[in-house]
Amino acid sequence: MSLPGADLGDGTYANPVLDADWSDPDVLRVGDDYHLTASSFGRAPGLPLLHSRDLVNWTLVGHALERLEPDAGFRLPRHDRGVWAPALRHHDDRFWIFWGDPDHGIFQINAPAFRGPWTRPHLVKAGKGLIDPCPLWDEETGEAYLVHAWARSRSGVKNRLTGHRMHPDGTELLDEGKVIVDADRIPGWFTLEGPKLYRHDGRFWILAPAGGVETGWQGAFRARDFFGPYEYRVVLEQKDTGVNGPHQGGWVRTRQGEDWFLHFQQRGAYGRVVHLQPMRWEDGDGWPVIGDDGAPVAVHRKPALPPQPPAAPATDDDFPGGRYGRQWQWTANPRDGWATHHSGDGLRLTCVRSQGADDLRTLPHVLTQRLPGRPCTVETELRLDGTGPGARAGLAVLGDAYCWIGLRREGDGTVRLVHRFAEGDGGGERDAGPARPAPGGRVGLRVEIGAGARCRFFYDLGDGLRPSGQVFAATPWRWVGALLGLFACAPAGPGHAGTAGFTRFRVTAP
Repeated sequence: MSLPGADLGDGTYANPVLDADWSDPDVLRVGDDYHLTASSFGRAPGLPLLHSRDLVNWTLVGHALERLEPDAGFRLPRHDRGVWAPALRHHDDRFWIFWGDPDHGIFQINAPAFRGPWTRPHLVKAGKGLIDPCPLWDEETGEAYLVHAWARSRSGVKNRLTGHRMHPDGTELLDEGKVIVDADRIPGWFTLEGPKLYRHDGRFWILAPAGGVETGWQGAFRARDFFGPYEYRVVLEQKDTGVNGPHQGGWVRTRQGEDWFLHFQQRGAYGRVVHLQPMRWEDGDGWPVIGDDGAPVAVHRKPALPPQPPAAPATDDDFPGGRYGRQWQWTANPRDGWATHHSGDGLRLTCVRSQGADDLRTLPHVLTQRLPGRPCTVETELRLDGTGPGARAGLAVLGDAYCWIGLRREGDGTVRLVHRFAEGDGGGERDAGPARPAPGGRVGLRVEIGAGARCRFFYDLGDGLRPSGQVFAATPWRWVGALLGLFACAPAGPGHAGTAGFTRFRVTAP
């Protein structure tokens, strides 16, 4: 099950079409199927794979990257590192994903089918600050190219795009690269990034945003030769709408010849939600026009494609056999034993002993999914079987600041309900509500998430639902929206600390 999607059921849709943190989307059509991937940063598995038949109703069908590499670099959470801004392409009967890891370089993987199996990551270009790569195989000449942007935090360079010739097999670049767009030379432009490279009407086209994720605009660049010179134009901006930014995304053409553009909007704790914009090519001068004459649309007719049943990425989970659904990701590369398979339903997490067990932001074994971008209620049931003193488990809203409610084993062997939070200044946890005895080590947990990602926590110890603590305003992490998390942990020390069980995870509209 999932929350209601963007399809209004009357031939129209409402933006965003993906109302959660599907950052830096890129989209591709193969036959009658539409495929999308997005940034996953330091979470694993990475590179989500989404599928649609109408560009409005999307389902999550898997992930392309089982683990981040190098493995040792992602054994602990690295929320602002890892997989940045992937590009998705289809060439030579294979799917290809290129992405930039700002600390290591440009990687690619490929597969014979969208659902895999995908190859292990191959490093195409090593270096720091190499981000947002996009390949192009020129069907007219047989040559291949790659364009990428720069992260100033690692390289000292930004606001420019570098182009390379690429070996047609996608394994290496054939030159040192050349700056093909220097936005320092364009009045008023800054933070040019996220390029997507295309061939259209005899020209090379780069669709790329500038101006920053919260305040920027979408640009188009075109040239007869890949290495330029490029003309430019702003083709999508906020104008008088409520869609700030409109930031990077991808162009796709339907089999029927319609053009559409998917991009993200930065929405604070909700992360980077995805909008679908109509797109056309102007007669005469041949520039693209995106949205309503360059402004984002809120509601629009759906693409002229066969009707599809309403769909959205799943959120609910019964954890059959102890297995979690595709929507869940760990906050770092997983290790054996964090979750245990069994014959019934319900998630069984090990109370992993950790040096940083008193700060969820440092734990790699937190199982997370995206915070929905609309008001909702999140519920689950928890049983703590952890026997070690200090063993604890709960339901969290995670970001730079976080808050959780759950159970903790005390030194005298009793189990208590606890409600804790930590501010975004990196300080330690404090009580968000009073601790209470939890007979039988069981509790029902609930978070009501209202406008502005304001969260109210509740508990049920068997005598009815009761509120706990003050309202907590969810916050993003750097580049990442807030996450819903399930966890079990214990203080560092010898011996097995036991397990915690979660059942009936539900996310519902109010």
